[in-house]
Amino acid sequence: MFDLDFMRYAYIASTFIAITSGVMGVFIVARKMSFLTHTLSEIGFAGGAFAVFVGWPLLNGMLTFTLLSSILVGQLSPNNERRESATTAVSGLCFGLGILFLSLSNKMSSSATNILFGSIVGISNYEVKQLVILSIFVVVMVGLIFKPLKFDSFDHIGATAADINVHLFSIIFLLLLAISVSIAAQIVGSLLIFILLTLPAASAQYFTHRISFIILLSIVFCLVGTYLGLALAYITNWPVSFFVATFEVGLYFIALFINKLGTLVNQQKIKG
Repeated sequence: MFDLDFMRYAYIASTFIAITSGVMGVFIVARKMSFLTHTLSEIGFAGGAFAVFVGWPLLNGMLTFTLLSSILVGQLSPNNERRESATTAVSGLCFGLGILFLSLSNKMSSSATNILFGSIVGISNYEVKQLVILSIFVVVMVGLIFKPLKFDSFDHIGATAADINVHLFSIIFLLLLAISVSIAAQIVGSLLIFILLTLPAASAQYFTHRISFIILLSIVFCLVGTYLGLALAYITNWPVSFFVATFEVGLYFIALFINKLGTLVNQQKIKG
């Protein structure tokens, strides 16, 4: 398997994407931004379709659309209802634009499959370098703003009271989220981005409450899911996204079951 260049490229790119997704996922879950992540995935679909229409690489189109959209969302009032309504409207418009761009490009079937379900196995050496650079950039940026970002994500009221510029960090995080959505789409596609960016982190929270351990576990879950997905996709010739999604969903329900079981055991001990 590793004798093939495209598989080596896929594993290298997936390693960095999984690390980025694992780190970002913890803050996405903490900030309750799963819905926005899903919305950006649909916006990424429009960006990918636009890239096909004008002859750009898929990643460039996705980055353009998601970054612009995240800036727009960042300028909205922090009022959740207003932001949610606006992102829903933008999401619907972008999904329609995506279908239009694919229709105009006359490449509906194959291009739609790559955008919706990922195309990590078919990436080039240049695209690998691009993904690695973007992944490193996101992780480094999170490291630079880690303390205020953690404070704002897990105690927004306290961060506001401490005179932290929460609006600035919100915009920075949205931009990093846009990049993360665009690169994660290369593995699982625009339809399943939220699985890689939310479920590993959500699963990790059931095993520990220490933020550093949650991040570490989230990264491990992302890595195992992507590595397993690539290996099984190579063996079966089925989509990578199917195996990644199946693993992460299964892991989440196992973590949920273990957590519920632990809660019941503790309740029985208290009663006893």
